[in-house]
Amino acid sequence: MIGNNPMKREVDYLVIGSGLAGLTFALNASAAGRVALLTKRSRSDASSSWAQGGIAGALGDDDSFALHLQDTLVAGAGLCNTDAVETLVQEGPERIRELMEMGAGFNTEIDEAGNTVLQLGREGGHSRNRIVHTADYTGWECERTLLEAVRNTPEIEVYEHFFVTDLAVGGPQGSPECLGAWVVNAETGEQSLFRAKATLLATGGSGQVYQHTTNPQVATGDGAAMAWRAGALLANMEFVQFHPTTLYHPDARAFLITEALRGEGGILQHDSGEQFMEKYHPLKELAPRDVVARAIVQEMKRTSAECLYLNVSHLPSDLLHSHFPTVTERCLSVGIDITRQPIPIVPAQHYQCGGVVTDLHGVTSIPRLYAAGEVACTGVHGANRLASNSLLEAMVFGRRAALHALQHAPTYSSEQPVPLQKTSPETDSAQLASLWKQVRSLMQRNAGIVRTSAEMQNALGKIESIRESICPTVAHMEAVEAVNAIQVASLVLQSALMRKESRGLHYTLDYPKSVESERHDTLIYRSAF
Repeated sequence: MIGNNPMKREVDYLVIGSGLAGLTFALNASAAGRVALLTKRSRSDASSSWAQGGIAGALGDDDSFALHLQDTLVAGAGLCNTDAVETLVQEGPERIRELMEMGAGFNTEIDEAGNTVLQLGREGGHSRNRIVHTADYTGWECERTLLEAVRNTPEIEVYEHFFVTDLAVGGPQGSPECLGAWVVNAETGEQSLFRAKATLLATGGSGQVYQHTTNPQVATGDGAAMAWRAGALLANMEFVQFHPTTLYHPDARAFLITEALRGEGGILQHDSGEQFMEKYHPLKELAPRDVVARAIVQEMKRTSAECLYLNVSHLPSDLLHSHFPTVTERCLSVGIDITRQPIPIVPAQHYQCGGVVTDLHGVTSIPRLYAAGEVACTGVHGANRLASNSLLEAMVFGRRAALHALQHAPTYSSEQPVPLQKTSPETDSAQLASLWKQVRSLMQRNAGIVRTSAEMQNALGKIESIRESICPTVAHMEAVEAVNAIQVASLVLQSALMRKESRGLHYTLDYPKSVESERHDTLIYRSAF
């Protein structure tokens, strides 16, 4: 995918991705060297920017690390790494305070003593009010704050519209080191080899693997696909979280309706007004996301409904306008006044819980390669992510990865990189777009909230046939994205077929119960590079 004579660039630390994990790593690594931060579109095009709900942290007087830990473990359905969760909940509040010191404007209120304190919300699966938020655009406020800090850090150079086609690896077969990345300037077509002492994958998730997703268009599974080609260990790719409530409208793309609305008292119902969540969980609308999403799907099937509804019209209109301006305005743009009308909703792909396996310092199975954020599998989320833990995870483990890299990657590797991609006749861009569309449709139908082995096996056969037949042109970023998304689709299906039970986000009619013997991570990797 890269020509014979790419330009060579050398930096101390290379960051692939400009979300919270990448920005946090870059800011911490810049204390010890030059950092190149690559983003395939503009620097603010990241899934972090789209996060509405907030950041979870044990900051309230009635809260504790132990309670946040327990809520996360319960949501994770027996697959969380307890050490990783302890790290998250213990270090998380300090990361939130750092954001505030850097200028993040989180919502506040006046307590009974007349002091200004953080306004803490509550979301599904949380036993306490612990969600720090900025109205319903918390992710953007965090992203804005860190981007401003990056702008003021001369040791960090941001390369916009530079897309990575593959990790640069070298070393004996079966024991690669990450030397950096193969990169193309999307605007000029210039090809580069960025060499670095350490490289961080912070490429986000893989929403564009599915037909309906809350993710931005940049979420094409690049990091997981590149890591797999390099021989890195991946885990739990079958655990794909579907957000229970996204806007259903024929003239608008899927738009996330924040879980915080249910935290304020929003009610899920049918068009007739019939409520149903009490049939599925004692916490009703505040049940964990996987429970709520499956309940909605089952109710839609039971009544042959195209969508269900989230009703918040009974809540004070001034609260809706002040706390949820993004949702209010977006719904109004398609003719829905949420202060008077219920919001039509359907579940949509939202978050990738599995990913590139790391330890508590972001270290992957490949020396000099780190991963943080949604692309990583730290063990925090287990089989189901607890709401509002993702922004926290990105910052906690982005920082830990940087601190480890500063200590353990002080020199450049002497190895020479080798190409990872096979060569084959290039696939026409229009044809590739059509194949990608087919894959997304297959994943939506056969690897969604409720699955069967036969449907997944059928989809895998078709997707593998597509995957093996294509090779993109290096000059077209969309083609590289399509290849990565199709690869990740295959990995999701392979992992799902390996799990002979239902657990968390993976629910299969063939094995409808959780089984203790299956309570382990699903590991997958490419054995050679």
